[in-house]
Amino acid sequence: MSDPDDEFTDFVAHRSPALLRTAYLLCGGDKSAAEDLLQDVLERAYGKRRRVKGGLEPYVRAALANASANRWRTKSRRVREAPLDDAAEPGVRGPESGVLDRDEVARALGELPARMRAVLVLRFFDDLSEADTAAALGCSTGTVKSQTSRGLDRLRTLLREKERT
Repeated sequence: MSDPDDEFTDFVAHRSPALLRTAYLLCGGDKSAAEDLLQDVLERAYGKRRRVKGGLEPYVRAALANASANRWRTKSRRVREAPLDDAAEPGVRGPESGVLDRDEVARALGELPARMRAVLVLRFFDDLSEADTAAALGCSTGTVKSQTSRGLDRLRTLLREKERT
């Protein structure tokens, strides 16, 4: 029988980049918050690794979504950070425009409610089905569908507003 510690180490080594991307999007594009979130979730998952049924990755993804929602609930109790919104934009767009576009999407995701953001991240960035997303979030597929529809509409509106400014 394989050692659960070795399996967990392999899981973390191979799946951390994808899980960090998910955490980054769930945290609204805050890299350090995403790293902290993933670290916290992996620490808790390590203690439960032997009891997790249905695979470790779905468990960790669901835990990321739930921990992210909890993190935003307590955000008001944290020390405020100074945003870099006043930084000057470059005069000419070059190949970095794709990076800027992805950053705008990540920032717009950060403005959505935590549950709606979790649905969009799991559905479109992690490419989970409606059923898998519903299972990860502990809700019905109907909720996933309605949150997806509303979330995409809201995301489009936010991105259009950003283009006008």
